[in-house]
Amino acid sequence: MGTLLEKAISEASKLPDSEQEAIGAWLLAEMESEHRWSELFGRSGSALERMADEALEEHEHGLTTPLDPDQL
Repeated sequence: MGTLLEKAISEASKLPDSEQEAIGAWLLAEMESEHRWSELFGRSGSALERMADEALEEHEHGLTTPLDPDQL
């Protein structure tokens, strides 16, 4: 276990049980969310690459225009 996580757990252990449970629930939810995002981005990698390739090809063929923030 990393030093920072050990310190956080040590500090959390001093809190009332209800707060410890809330922190535990939050941490597990964050870890699950991160795992889901990693899976989604992992699956969409090839689709994103195709989109990027298409955009570059359109730009190379003069089919794009510079972004003008004043025209948004």
